[in-house]
Amino acid sequence: MSGHSKWATTKRQKAVVDAKRGALFTKIANQIAIAARAGTDPNMNPSLAMMLEKARQANMPKVNIERAIARVSDKNAAALNEETYEGYGPGGVGIIIEVATDNKNRTMPEVRNTLSKNGGRMADPGSVMFQFARKGCIELSDKGEEAMMKVLDAGAEDVEEGDEGLEIITAASDLMKVRQALIDASLTVTNAELRYVPTSTIAVAGDDEAKLEKLLDALDDLDDVTAVHTNAE
Repeated sequence: MSGHSKWATTKRQKAVVDAKRGALFTKIANQIAIAARAGTDPNMNPSLAMMLEKARQANMPKVNIERAIARVSDKNAAALNEETYEGYGPGGVGIIIEVATDNKNRTMPEVRNTLSKNGGRMADPGSVMFQFARKGCIELSDKGEEAMMKVLDAGAEDVEEGDEGLEIITAASDLMKVRQALIDASLTVTNAELRYVPTSTIAVAGDDEAKLEKLLDALDDLDDVTAVHTNAE
């Protein structure tokens, strides 16, 4: 597994967003509402089950969760759509921005303006995406060789031990299967989600590094943005 950048970005996001719990709950609620389209029973809808687990880990109030699930049957609620935008940041870093929006005519200009105001720019569709692969990413609180062997037996593509536990890469289509196998093996899954993982990374330092952090924070602050991925080292 190459480097830690694929995990560093997500952990930075968590630190920033956790300080703004209302915004975090809004982002998770949007993701729950989208997942619930495939069925409101988490026992029959693995994607919804995964999002509900994320909500519980964030200590999201039960009423917020129920409201998000109910949105799927509320004919008066504005329809949410998932969109993915591509951009470049300081130092030529590639950026993938995932959003859940009920009005892309509002969201796209917000993303474009945030990029341009912070040393970045929008990119043509496909011009950045080819530098990333869609993968399942799972985090465990477990460590050690025995846990690693269980992870590999569960069908993971790669595993690495970090400061807080094991970090696992799976094929996107295997995410839910591997997650369940890990749970069945008595390992503690702390996070499981699909991410855009860079196939190679770009070193960023000095002023560009500071500008990139500012840009990523600004993107995180947008209500409709659910995830930001970069190939920054």
